[in-house]
Amino acid sequence: MKKSIYSILKGTFLVSDDSFKNWRIIIFISVLAIVMIASSHSADKKVYEIARLKNEVKEMRSAFVDGRSKLMRLKMESEVAEVMKEKGIVPSEIPPKKIKVKSQKQ
Repeated sequence: MKKSIYSILKGTFLVSDDSFKNWRIIIFISVLAIVMIASSHSADKKVYEIARLKNEVKEMRSAFVDGRSKLMRLKMESEVAEVMKEKGIVPSEIPPKKIKVKSQKQ
């Protein structure tokens, strides 16, 4: 056991006669590690993109709600009457009447 630990520490297992199988395993593990690191970076990018898009959706939703409330305020009868009063148009004092037309057959 002592000899194998010294062999690993000195690196003689990499230069011995049967070191080809050791190199294959080391290269395979290195490739797997690189793939794993790349995969985690890709996942992190996606998480950041999702967070950015969620913030953008919140901003757009608040802008939509703000615009909708302004529109509702502008459509109110009192607001329309006030704007028309500035232009010199006032609401009628006399309520509207229905006009009924009787059809005439000729």
